[in-house]
Amino acid sequence: MTEMELYKLWCKKAVDDPDLQEELRSIEGDKDAITDRFYRNLEFGTGGLRGVIGAGAYRLNVYTIRRATQGLADYVNGAFENGSVAIAYDSRIKSDVFAKEAARVLAANGIKVYIYPELMPTPMLSYAVRNLKCSAGIVITASHNPAKYNGYKVYGDDGCQITLDVANTVIGKINSVPMFDGAKLVSFSEGIENGTIEYISQDVIESYLDKVSEQGIHTDLVAESGLKVVYTPLNGTGNKPVRAILKKIGIKEVTVVPEQENPDGNFPTCPFPNPEIKEALAKGLELCEKVKPDLLLATDPDCDRVGIAVPDKDGNYVLFSGNEVGAMLLKYICQERIAMGTMPKNPVAVKTIVTTDICKKIAAEYGVELREVLTGFKFIGEQIGFLEEKGEENRYIFGFEESYGYLAGSYVRDKDAVVGSMLICEMAAFYRTKGISLLDAREAMYKQYGNYVHSQISFQCEGASGMERMQEIMSGLRSNPPAEIGGLKVTTISDYVASETTDVATGAKTKITLPKSDVLAFMLEGGASVIIRPSGTEPKIKAYYTTIGETREAAKALEDTIAADFKKILGF
Repeated sequence: MTEMELYKLWCKKAVDDPDLQEELRSIEGDKDAITDRFYRNLEFGTGGLRGVIGAGAYRLNVYTIRRATQGLADYVNGAFENGSVAIAYDSRIKSDVFAKEAARVLAANGIKVYIYPELMPTPMLSYAVRNLKCSAGIVITASHNPAKYNGYKVYGDDGCQITLDVANTVIGKINSVPMFDGAKLVSFSEGIENGTIEYISQDVIESYLDKVSEQGIHTDLVAESGLKVVYTPLNGTGNKPVRAILKKIGIKEVTVVPEQENPDGNFPTCPFPNPEIKEALAKGLELCEKVKPDLLLATDPDCDRVGIAVPDKDGNYVLFSGNEVGAMLLKYICQERIAMGTMPKNPVAVKTIVTTDICKKIAAEYGVELREVLTGFKFIGEQIGFLEEKGEENRYIFGFEESYGYLAGSYVRDKDAVVGSMLICEMAAFYRTKGISLLDAREAMYKQYGNYVHSQISFQCEGASGMERMQEIMSGLRSNPPAEIGGLKVTTISDYVASETTDVATGAKTKITLPKSDVLAFMLEGGASVIIRPSGTEPKIKAYYTTIGETREAAKALEDTIAADFKKILGF
């Protein structure tokens, strides 16, 4: 069908949500607006769906949610006897609506549904899947995207986001489901009454918080440290669980940013609710000027990422990167678990390929096996699963990625800003009792291991032509790779699609044993690097830069030079 034919069909059929009808009427006669909504279906990727909320096949709405859930239901019923699915949702626009629509479809297909009674962090979905022994899980979230987006992430029975094989099976099932009449439905109230839909109990929530608190090392020191915290959940799901865990470990002074305390999918004070972005922390930093805390914590809307800022000697608040916090946590965990005698034999830490290499030096110092995986926390969760299969999950001590995602412990299989917040506060409290600030600890780390500077730049590729442009960029870099970037020669090129690393000088090739992925890594002389990949969830292509210098300033200047040159190479 043409875009216009699809538009007319939706005008006739999409009657279950008045908002969709209003939107469809508003774009009547607007060819570009109609094309953008109907030129393709919203694709179910390796993790699920993510898109703009609205009317059309290329939007997230009750119909695309039902269709995806019917495909998932067909997979669950084919793969499991007496299947069950856990559901969680965040504060985004229509998240609660989409969660209940998914529950309605699953229940109509004879699948037991466990749904949280209110919005909850993404890691608590992973926990519910494992705790309730479910066949799969769904969380309605678009993480840290702007307010116009929402998403639908699917988890396997291990609590990890589904594997590529399972995703492909689900995609095949979805593709056979008609948009408007292909999904089975029961009313949500009927599902509750007959027991096919059940609210997740408070016991599960409490047991999750217990598991988080078990990851502490020096929680006994926290209460007496006098640590003072300002916290913002960025209008998302972290407010209750993060405050609960901080209270549990004894932090008495927690001031919450009032404008960002309560759930609000419009994110009125932070258009980009991402703790990686300084603008998202503006309200928190304003409050810090009044409260003068030792630490600012910020979690994203689905509370799987956490960012921080700390005061310098002049009282100005300095933001830390995800690489810095993750490396500091790794060092703290290694150092103190060894000191406390709780380090397991043959400990394992995991990081993604775009995450700081300073971890290699830290792991080597403390005798920790450091595993590198592709970008995406599910690959870190997968490594925990490999250990669990051998009965060795206690060997896993920490995993993180540069985009502010951290996990200690094997109780969930996704990044967890609740445990991240707890460990960051504990680390700050511990160092405080030693007369050391987090800034001091960071500088000591760089002095010991080297001045690493990292940055990540995203280039937007919106609209129908965006995907084509990303493909053209990656294809061009493969067929005509740069000989140098920022004046530094390229020494090796790692192509994760071809699964090989090429030595530029000799032409020698080395096999990459990780799964195939659309990633290119350019190693430069002097230890610098540039890694590029299309985002798997957003219309953007991401470049990651690493430099090492005699000083922080020198490393930053070199990073600026490399980033500016690579931007030109990409054509932006």
